[in-house]
Amino acid sequence: MKKWIAIIALVLALPTQAQDEDSLKTQTLQEVTVSVRRQGTVRMGGPINGVSIGREELFRAACCNLGESFTTNPSVDVSYNDATTGAKQIKLLGLSGTYVQMLTENLPNFRAAAAPYALDYVPGPWMQSIQVSKGASSVKNGYESITGQIDIEYLKPDADEGITVNLYGNTLSRFEANADGNLHLNDRLSTELLLHYQDDYAHHDQNDDGFQDQPNVRQWNLQNRWKWRGDRYLFHGGISMIKEDRDGGQTEHAAHLLPPTTHLYKIGIETNRYEGYMKHAFILDPEHGTNIALMGNASLHQIEAQYGHKRYDLSQKNAYAQLMFETNLTEQHNLSAGISLNHDYLSANEKETTPGLYAQYTYTLSDKLVAMAGLRADHSSVFGTFVTPRLHLKFTPTEAITLRLSAGKGYRTVHALAENHYLLASGRQLVIDPLEQEEAWNYGASTSFYIPLFGKTLKLNAEYYHTRFLQQAVIDYDSSPTLLHIANLDGRSYSNTFQVDATYPLFEGMELTAAYRLNDVKCTYGEQLLEKPLTSRYKGLVTASYKTPLGLWQFDATLQLNGGGRLPRTIGETTFPAYEQVSAQITRWFRHFSIYVGGENLTGFRQKDIIINAQDPWSSTFDPTQVWGPVHGPVFYAGLRLNIGNKL
Repeated sequence: MKKWIAIIALVLALPTQAQDEDSLKTQTLQEVTVSVRRQGTVRMGGPINGVSIGREELFRAACCNLGESFTTNPSVDVSYNDATTGAKQIKLLGLSGTYVQMLTENLPNFRAAAAPYALDYVPGPWMQSIQVSKGASSVKNGYESITGQIDIEYLKPDADEGITVNLYGNTLSRFEANADGNLHLNDRLSTELLLHYQDDYAHHDQNDDGFQDQPNVRQWNLQNRWKWRGDRYLFHGGISMIKEDRDGGQTEHAAHLLPPTTHLYKIGIETNRYEGYMKHAFILDPEHGTNIALMGNASLHQIEAQYGHKRYDLSQKNAYAQLMFETNLTEQHNLSAGISLNHDYLSANEKETTPGLYAQYTYTLSDKLVAMAGLRADHSSVFGTFVTPRLHLKFTPTEAITLRLSAGKGYRTVHALAENHYLLASGRQLVIDPLEQEEAWNYGASTSFYIPLFGKTLKLNAEYYHTRFLQQAVIDYDSSPTLLHIANLDGRSYSNTFQVDATYPLFEGMELTAAYRLNDVKCTYGEQLLEKPLTSRYKGLVTASYKTPLGLWQFDATLQLNGGGRLPRTIGETTFPAYEQVSAQITRWFRHFSIYVGGENLTGFRQKDIIINAQDPWSSTFDPTQVWGPVHGPVFYAGLRLNIGNKL
């Protein structure tokens, strides 16, 4: 260990003659060079409240995949669904990620069976940016956004030619290798290849309960993208493939904890995913922004899963297409309209085809007022016709103040077992009732202030969102210690979230962000309105980032304070406590590469007894799904980013 520390320290101390081009934006004025640090996170400029997270922000942490990209973000939480499979979920506005519509470059993606492990399917080095919008978003992308959207922008084929390589390793025996390269075949046609390999190759059991703290995951991920740019026609398309083996459960050392005739409890999940997408854009009138676009994607997601003696196999097919028309009627009036078709096939008894149409009108009054109203109608082959209205307003009375209001409805078809098949890891009996389509209203208000303070600008944001369910699929952990019941909502269910955050550059190169969020999330369980279990009541976040004047060194640190919450009544204890986590990273930038070292969960807090009845995994009370805190202690990592050619 000392040898590796010495090697890293020696490399970090090497002199350099130039700073990395991705970290600085340079302007030359006569003979004076001014270096300006790019903002990692910027607020989206339209009427929808949201932020765009760029590569500068993603580089502030290891960011191995999408699930690890929100460490420094105050709005999005990422937590484990259970302590055996490694399944993670996003939480936005206090609610689980199933109510967040996942998009890849404005195409709906990672649906149903892909949802439990979708955050691991997008490697961090592949991402150019992430757009996070809150509340009911635009009707262009469908009816499913209830609490918001997360749209992933990949690296582009027509960016500067070159190759980048990212190598990563941590103390949990995880190794990753990523590479991407693009080639301009001519002035109009370019292509790109993205490669990813991950291997979690050792067993770790820090709490000595006989179960691996995280599964062994071996993943191969490949994507090939193409882009053609003509005078009036644009094409963008590609194919991708994922192969993943995920193995967890009891370690061989746990055999002495079991009776002689009892087998070890093992979990094995094999996943194969194939996907293709295309986009065609026809520019009819550049002066008025008039264009027609046809885009779509199709995927095949195959799972073969073994949870102890339980087996779950699924081959899910999804296809989506959209034809849209957009034009600026005048400088103030914009119209967008289109038709869409979505098809999900999970089995002969679980399939749905949903055609739909929408129209969206945007009115812009100089730079003071933007109003966007959208309406769509869809017809489900299972649930019939339903209508989705949405409205967004943005008012900017002065350059220092921006106000936003939003209201809208969202719907979602539930594929209960496919979306929650990690629940099969529990010994509790899983019962799923016939489920209705989920339906909810979302209302939001936010305000942003840009306040001059000591020669710099303080960015202050405050927001409130209310989500009210008319119909919901509810997972009941409370009624019985031997039963997990997924049923339709019978009563009230709502979420209230209030958040305030501020960003201020303390001095040249140093930026500080502080945020605080309150969650009031309740649902009816057994005819009683209760707090949603395993959900923190509040969150505090402080991040600090400092880059030296020449951009050669970067220091990042994040403190999270996660509030306590309610535990299911079947556990015995009623609440879980608040806990804090600290992460930090140091990056050394060179001309064509950078080296980073860091640590996560440096406070070392770990949830005790994370698996209920771990000593008897074949019993009906065995349950690894009651996770509210970290599953492992401190983790240290190191990585290398290498740029070859002109690619940033």
